[in-house]
Amino acid sequence: MRYLFVFVFILLLTSCEYFNVKKTSSEAILKEELQTFNWNDVDEYPSFEACEASISKTERTVCFQNIITTSVTDFLQKERVVVTQDIKDTIMLKLRVSNKGDLQLLDAKIDSLTTQEIPNIKQLLNRSLDSLPKLFPAIKRGQQVTTEFKLPIVILVN
Repeated sequence: MRYLFVFVFILLLTSCEYFNVKKTSSEAILKEELQTFNWNDVDEYPSFEACEASISKTERTVCFQNIITTSVTDFLQKERVVVTQDIKDTIMLKLRVSNKGDLQLLDAKIDSLTTQEIPNIKQLLNRSLDSLPKLFPAIKRGQQVTTEFKLPIVILVN
């Protein structure tokens, strides 16, 4: 009988551990959430007012890229550029849209012939981006976020 009492007593003491609720801290929840978070994708791509009518994310992305490409090529066509050789180059622009909607040219990969023929090409690209309409930043989980992206621009000068 004594053994049964000791056995039941030990069983009661150890079984209480199963009822303890483990507390999860907010830091642990945040850490777990950040690990599952896709940092390379945004809920809404940066856009212009003209793109707001587009329904899908893909349509807004294409609209955004078309407006920038068209604006840059139109600006460059209006500039008087004198060259000694024909230029056919694809310039890869690396752009940043801040969480406030400011567009900044981070880098431009330009062929050496283009740089030689048009030495002020980077200044022209910066001025063309300054003439863009109001820009709305990208949105991730309801927050405006800074995004970076690359955009090709084709330059043809005869």
